[in-house]
Amino acid sequence: MEEILLPLIVGVVALVVGFLIAKLLERNNASQVVSNAKKNAQSIVKEAKIEAEATKKDKILQAKEKFIELKSEHEKVILNRDKKISEAEKRTRDKESQVSSELSRNKKLNQSLEDKVKDYDKRVAYLEKKQSEIDKIHKSKVQQLEVISGLSADVAKEQLVESLKAQAKTDAMAHIQTAMEEAKMTAEQEARKIVINTIQRIGTEEAVENCVSVFNLESDDVKGRIIGREGRNIRAIEAATGVEIIVDDTPDAIILSCFDSVRREIARLSLHKLVTDGRIHPARIEEVVRKTTRQIEQEIVEVGKRTVIDLGIHGLHPELIKAVGRMKYRSSYGQNLLQHSREVAKLCSVMAAELGVNPKLARRAGLLHDIGKVPETETETPHAILGMQWAEKHGEKPDVCNAIGAHHDEIEMTSLLSPIVQVCDAISGARPGARRQVLDSYIQRLKDLEDIAFGFSGVKKAYAIQAGRELRVIVESEKVNDEKAAALSFEISQKIQTDMTYPGQVKVTVIRETRAVNIAK
Repeated sequence: MEEILLPLIVGVVALVVGFLIAKLLERNNASQVVSNAKKNAQSIVKEAKIEAEATKKDKILQAKEKFIELKSEHEKVILNRDKKISEAEKRTRDKESQVSSELSRNKKLNQSLEDKVKDYDKRVAYLEKKQSEIDKIHKSKVQQLEVISGLSADVAKEQLVESLKAQAKTDAMAHIQTAMEEAKMTAEQEARKIVINTIQRIGTEEAVENCVSVFNLESDDVKGRIIGREGRNIRAIEAATGVEIIVDDTPDAIILSCFDSVRREIARLSLHKLVTDGRIHPARIEEVVRKTTRQIEQEIVEVGKRTVIDLGIHGLHPELIKAVGRMKYRSSYGQNLLQHSREVAKLCSVMAAELGVNPKLARRAGLLHDIGKVPETETETPHAILGMQWAEKHGEKPDVCNAIGAHHDEIEMTSLLSPIVQVCDAISGARPGARRQVLDSYIQRLKDLEDIAFGFSGVKKAYAIQAGRELRVIVESEKVNDEKAAALSFEISQKIQTDMTYPGQVKVTVIRETRAVNIAK
């Protein structure tokens, strides 16, 4: 038992002693760590104080620099403000001095004005006094004269006026009579002189009746190609152009017959292109006719431009230039409208120069006087009024417009240009060989024949051919069927028979064509 307890006691004592030794060692280590920590803390605090002092010094220096900078800027602002204030004070002093000088000047002016007003009042009073004295003297003199003459002043005035009127009337009548006698002696002679001189200075041409054009061929073999199989090519040309093609025994030539010179020219140029190219068939014919029509339109513009340049006319509206070009393909009583207008323009220029009127304006009015005949559409408005409306629409001067509208006395003449244009138009149209009544009436009859066809619905084109003995009417296939085409032909023939006077008979042919066209791509 004792042997067991003894080791236990020794072990317990050893544990206690070891524990105590461990505690002592731990306390020694802790105290050492604490002392080391205190040393480190003291060194850190010391370094922090040193850094704080350095930072404090830097911040103080920065603050001082900032203060100095702000102070300098503040001083600059104060200096600028003081400068502006001083300038404003100077301007104020200048204004005050100026105002004071103006006030003194105004005072002087007011004083002088008051002096003048006073002087004016004195003069007015003096004049009124003198006027009253003069009136009294005048009344006394009038009374003395009335007593001497035995007449009152009003009666004497009336007698004097009547005597002066009678004398003035007598003198005026004598002067007028003398002037009229002198005018009668010289006016007719001068007028004849001006007209004769004007006519002698203008070259003229005679009118030629021409409703056909001859198309020359290289050989008679070409005639067969123009006619085509069963006549399809010649029918296509006639349908596209509205011109009758006459193929007879005339060697190396065919005849194009139509009253409209534009259609004849289109047909002639189209035939020339077709024969030159060698491809003659209906589709090619229609294509060539369309191109030729556009070419003629361009040529019309070029003719108008050349005409106004030749006559020295400037600033003409493009539409009026185009109308002048179309005159080339229009005629009036067989007289070419463009040649007639050029002739009238030159006559007007010469006559205006003789009479002291603006020759350029007269030449302009002479050229444009018949533009109302150019439109293809028929209208009830006289061509002079229609031409005047066109000129007004396109900015021509009032004198030119009045000369156009008054050259056939449809409106009143308001300028000296109007009688000049009227006289020159009469000179150009009335001279021997200028016009042919037969051709004009013939063309008018053919136009009336076509207009009757256009009066029916569904009619697309109408062409009077064979000198008016045949009327070919092309209708729209969508609007007119075969039965209506026959009825339309009968109605047109009845209308022609009722409304027109013509020699022989007129054949009415209604053509209805349906086409189906597709393009393979």
